[in-house]
Amino acid sequence: MSAPTPAASQSPVPFVATGARRFAATLGSPAPAVDYSRIRLDPTTGAAIAAAYLAAPVRQHGARAAYAAFCAETVRQFHYLVGRPAYGGLGVAVRIVDEDPYPDMAAMIADLRERRLKVFASAACGNPHPYLSDAENDMFRAVHDAFGHAASGRGFDADGEEAAWRKHCTMYSELARRAMTTETRGQSCVLFVHYRGMRFPEQKAALLPVAFSDLRSVRLAVR
Repeated sequence: MSAPTPAASQSPVPFVATGARRFAATLGSPAPAVDYSRIRLDPTTGAAIAAAYLAAPVRQHGARAAYAAFCAETVRQFHYLVGRPAYGGLGVAVRIVDEDPYPDMAAMIADLRERRLKVFASAACGNPHPYLSDAENDMFRAVHDAFGHAASGRGFDADGEEAAWRKHCTMYSELARRAMTTETRGQSCVLFVHYRGMRFPEQKAALLPVAFSDLRSVRLAVR
């Protein structure tokens, strides 16, 4: 998950949004049409998710299968993101850097339009993951920025993270989505609801209640 810089919605990067839909279609269930610009984090839901994350153990034995699926599917998405277009990939050059690379969402979108993406290195954050290696965590940061944020056009504030979670969920199996929800929706709710945007939570390998992985649990703003 990227740094919590508030940002307005941007136009999704077309080739990334198309690529996300194409990948989701390979899972056997077409992604429903969603207006990602209308997604907002419901305060009550956000508080419940944050509380569940904070109460979860750092390592949960029962989470192993979901995290194994999440890791394998993330690696597949990463190779799809960086793979050569001639072989079905999106051709994005990903570079891991030691400091936060973008001042805002617009800067990341501009880079991705040129098929470049910089990712803040997990190893530089001083917050190691209890299951994922730094390399695996970096891969997830890359695919989530691309397929969650750039494909939805939503930024790094609380509402943007909610929309990015909803968008990126379509590219994971139901089992892997449980772990992916902890990594995105869980962490972002603690960050914005509990810590008021001031600090990231400790990373955990645990599963939140299954209701929090339900794609129907998002709130849409009234037009």
